[in-house]
Amino acid sequence: MWGDDTGQAGREGWAQPFPEEAPADGVTPEGILTVRALTERLRRTLETRYPFVWVRGEVSNLSRPASGHVYFSLKDAEAQLQCVWFRSRQREAHTFDPLTGEVFDGPRPSPLEALANGLELLCAGRVSVYAPRGQYQLVVELVQPAGAGLLAQAFEERKRRLAAAGYFAQERKRELPWNPRRVALVTSPHGAAIHDFLELAAMRGCASEIRLFPVPVQGPRAVPEIVAALQEANAQGWAEVIVLIRGGGSLEDLWAFNEPPVAEAIFHSGLPVLAGIGHEVDVSLADLTADRRAATPSHAAQLLWPLRAELLQRVDDLEMALTRALEQRLEREEHRLRLLERGLAWASPARRLERLGERLGGLLAALDAATRRWLEEKARMLDDLERRRRTAFTASDMRGQGLRLEMLAAALPRLVSQRLAGCGASLASLEGRLGRAASDLLASRAARLEKLELRLAARDPLEPLQRGYALLYAENGALARSVRDFAPGDEVRARLSDGALSARVEAVTPDAEKGNRP
Repeated sequence: MWGDDTGQAGREGWAQPFPEEAPADGVTPEGILTVRALTERLRRTLETRYPFVWVRGEVSNLSRPASGHVYFSLKDAEAQLQCVWFRSRQREAHTFDPLTGEVFDGPRPSPLEALANGLELLCAGRVSVYAPRGQYQLVVELVQPAGAGLLAQAFEERKRRLAAAGYFAQERKRELPWNPRRVALVTSPHGAAIHDFLELAAMRGCASEIRLFPVPVQGPRAVPEIVAALQEANAQGWAEVIVLIRGGGSLEDLWAFNEPPVAEAIFHSGLPVLAGIGHEVDVSLADLTADRRAATPSHAAQLLWPLRAELLQRVDDLEMALTRALEQRLEREEHRLRLLERGLAWASPARRLERLGERLGGLLAALDAATRRWLEEKARMLDDLERRRRTAFTASDMRGQGLRLEMLAAALPRLVSQRLAGCGASLASLEGRLGRAASDLLASRAARLEKLELRLAARDPLEPLQRGYALLYAENGALARSVRDFAPGDEVRARLSDGALSARVEAVTPDAEKGNRP
């Protein structure tokens, strides 16, 4: 059990173990790349796509300059590949393998001594681009005789087969839980990998528990026991994530993690699997199938748990952010409270009565002023009427108005008689015009009535019967319009001007010239 009670924090802000490189310089505002920028992008693409690859071929163009670096080409019947083996990656004769730590019984010769044109080799390394010449090349990390390449060929064959089956598809891979509390560790309990992993785990994370599933990591028992451990971890359902790790070694040492049963067990795991097999340059089928690959066992612990110092710093950041948010909330609420207090004071009953009193005082003052103006206006009107009354009804005016009244009374009978005589003449004229208009209207209406009677008589269906015609009806009562409506033996009824009769059709003879009419 490792951890403390400082709490958890979000994933934001933690440094990633492999940060993305910044975009290359050399891009113009129009989006046109310089040669350097394009070459740099190609280099990053090749190194990302082929971080470690085995290549088999025949050595040619071998060159050993004074710098100690070795330059040569690997070729086959159809192509060749430029290679560079830097001095820092070359190994002299040793009694142990510095890559895996394996101790030999005696000194082993360095592949550098046997390197010669025409020799068939297996070279492992990363593909990169040499910018000055604009060519891609293999930066060699390991060199083995061609016989050891059988494992590499088997690895590539299995890799292609599992990739075609979807084992390496990114869309099926799951995210690892952040700062997991329960971890199932599948590894050897005696190797250096578990000690590196546990040492880093003790300095990271918070209150995590690790359950070890001990397995051999090489040898004939490794594959079935690794598969069984993965299945057992899934069956228990206790862990949040499975960690599969192993220290470095040769391709033969790591071969258990290239066996298909191990890849299948990882592929069918119900829990996310984090694999850290060997060193950064070692890539196994287990790494490719796992949900996440770690470069080393120590890196696996870094991927699972953040540093406690970072957690504490994150807690401090969250605490400061919470304090700022609380202060801002208090400021907003205080401002809102002041607004509510002003609103409450404005809407209080005392303030309302005060405002109503002020309004009443204003209305009373306006009413008093309006009343004074109305009384003053009425007083002026009364004075004007009184003045006009005094000037309009004097004694001389009254006598003049009396004489005028007597003259109008004397002229009234004569004017009435003249008016009545004029009205009588107008009435007589109107009576004459009315009589003439009535006579004209009656005459026009009589003529129109006569025309309508003639048109109605012409349209009478029985009128032709007076001239010897007859109406013929079929048995169903329909009026006959053609001889084709009848057949010999049919009963018919004829309507004449003075009655009706029944008859039987003896023969039907249509007119020849009307035979085609309907």
